[in-house]
Amino acid sequence: MIQYPRYKAAAAHVSPVYFDIDRTVDKACDLIAEAARSDVRLLAFPESFIPGYPHWGRIVAPIETDELFAAMAARAIRIDGPEIARLRAAAARHEMVVSIGFNEGTNASVGCLWNSNVLIGSDGTILNHHRKLVPTYVEKLIWANGDGSGLRVSETDIGRIGMLICGENANPLARYTLMAQGEQVHISSYPSVAPARKPDGSGGYDIQDGIRIRAASHSFEAKVFNIVASTPFDETARRFLEPLGKDVLALLENGSQTVSMILDPTGKPVSDVLSTDEGLCIAEIDLSRALPVKRIHDVVGYYNRFDIFDLQVNTSRNLPISWRNGTQLREPGAGTLAAAEPELPIHLVPTEAL
Repeated sequence: MIQYPRYKAAAAHVSPVYFDIDRTVDKACDLIAEAARSDVRLLAFPESFIPGYPHWGRIVAPIETDELFAAMAARAIRIDGPEIARLRAAAARHEMVVSIGFNEGTNASVGCLWNSNVLIGSDGTILNHHRKLVPTYVEKLIWANGDGSGLRVSETDIGRIGMLICGENANPLARYTLMAQGEQVHISSYPSVAPARKPDGSGGYDIQDGIRIRAASHSFEAKVFNIVASTPFDETARRFLEPLGKDVLALLENGSQTVSMILDPTGKPVSDVLSTDEGLCIAEIDLSRALPVKRIHDVVGYYNRFDIFDLQVNTSRNLPISWRNGTQLREPGAGTLAAAEPELPIHLVPTEAL
């Protein structure tokens, strides 16, 4: 007989020590320990938590941001680097599944960065490594496109966990790809603030409304618990960005603050909802709660027409070069994907890297 796990999960509504990698990793490890004292088994951190989100992209002309981009590039970490290793050790020590966003670099190019997220298992293993498929709006000036290798659901003893970064949660095909792999718990990560409108009324964006709509929509459509983790805009970010000038910084200080919470499979919040103050949004996850609502409306089960719709997903890792040895293609560093279950209503197609 199927047993549905019940446990505590948390969204970490916390700020990094802005652009200080070591202190931010210290803070993350401390929060893992704090969550463990509350018996949390799954903890999600915000987008680009290490070392912080590049807010200047929306408020400063690109020609004036070379030094800021250089600072971001200098703080790009690697998936196999010491920072992720410390987080893996903390996750294993406290037997907790941990999701965290980071600014990722590559040895192939000092100027190539990705907006990435890693899902770490309770034994410290890396369950999934996802790069944001399409950087949103001005993020294209900072981060490169990701690929489909991390567009997957991870099987754990606390359920099947998927994750998307910020605007990806408004991408129906990306969300459906996770739904169709049997996702039970979804992690949505976001930055801290969207700039206020300028005096002429242009620009601006109510990111809190956007998060609430996206989060409820995915929970309701997928019939999953949704852990939404965002970042408050704190004093360490203000101090770092002060050289941009008071008028520019005011666009952030007076902007729309993000929000963190946990939603149930009907789309309703079941935890505290935090915006400006730091804290952990903790809620009980009971995966059996998806059953009655799945019976009503299940878009990856009976409530669809797979003879009409056919989604194919390229799961290869994008690489700048491929080595050929005779007739064999060797792709150094390419990501792998576990074999797709034959009954999945999508086709996960590993193809040659572009």
